[in-house]
Amino acid sequence: MKKLIIALFALGAVFSGSALAELNNPGGTGGLDSLRGETQLEETRPADDFKKYPKEQELESSYVYQPPLIPHSIRNYEVSLNANKCLSCHSWKKAKEEGATKISVTHYVNREDAVLADVSPRRYFCLQCHVPQAEATPLVGNDFERVQALK
Repeated sequence: MKKLIIALFALGAVFSGSALAELNNPGGTGGLDSLRGETQLEETRPADDFKKYPKEQELESSYVYQPPLIPHSIRNYEVSLNANKCLSCHSWKKAKEEGATKISVTHYVNREDAVLADVSPRRYFCLQCHVPQAEATPLVGNDFERVQALK
């Protein structure tokens, strides 16, 4: 009987503590701000406006071995198992006539270092490494500085 009373008191303490936590912090965000802003998790807020992408620009690297940034908008580009819009301009066959940069020869080498006739499957999804550079304010502050050799 004594154990039952202690168990009931323990359950009561747990439930009253969680009820107080919910009263002090409705929505359960834990009092943390996020990139969603002040919106509670249960609410749906309007989507942010699309970021502005420059028409064409020359982008410089910020660190050694950085994948080149995309200097144009890629909205409505399909990069999937069925299609890769990037290759319609940047493949070795099309780059010269399109006036685009050729993709690197490293994109034609597989894991066993065999040179392939077409883009390696591990390099096919361009947007894993290459991203467009939008004119947007940073989401979080940072104090990153470019490598001295690249300045």
